[in-house]
Amino acid sequence: MGEVTRWTVNVAPETDIDVRTYLAQRGMKKGDLSRFIEESVKWRLLDLTLAEARAGFDDLSSDEMDNLIDEAVADARRN
Repeated sequence: MGEVTRWTVNVAPETDIDVRTYLAQRGMKKGDLSRFIEESVKWRLLDLTLAEARAGFDDLSSDEMDNLIDEAVADARRN
């Protein structure tokens, strides 16, 4: 993992039990909690970023969206 930053986080006791139970049931150990949290944060950031990007296209009709996609695919194939 290389250089790391230490976080101190607070979660509800139920969340703590749920996550630790999940990890234990899959044979994971204490150190795997950090990897689980980091992966979860990355997925959540991706989810939020995609939601923001999708919201930028809310005002387009499905035909306009199809045309935009077709143009992007054509441009990608040219390059």
